Amino acid sequence: QVQVVESGGGLVQAGGSLRLSCTASGLTFDDYAMGWFRQAAGKEREGVSCISRDGVKYYPSFVKGRFTISRDNAKNTLYLQMNSLKAEDTAMYYCAAGRSCAYYRSDYSDFGYWGQGTQVTVSS
Repeated sequence: QVQVVESGGGLVQAGGSLRLSCTASGLTFDDYAMGWFRQAAGKEREGVSCISRDGVKYYPSFVKGRFTISRDNAKNTLYLQMNSLKAEDTAMYYCAAGRSCAYYRSDYSDFGYWGQGTQVTVSS
């Protein structure tokens, strides 16, 4: 049984930092691309970052330079270091395991295993 569990969310002031973690079990972690996604209240889910099986990292322009994705295959763990947080980063953040990062910004069907999410709230 595959389990994906996020942690590390919380309340932080604008300009602050948070580090999210995601642990996956029940799968061969290094066989999967891993992505971070978020969904703010009243908005659609969006891809925040993705890291391929080979360690290639992808970011949309709105987080580039502020967020850093990384993975530790020995620990089956994915991370998202978020710096210079803004109020608009407030959302539920989800981790997911999938086949490829190719369409992480537009098509989530490549990601078959999702966590329950961790809330990030940035106060302005």
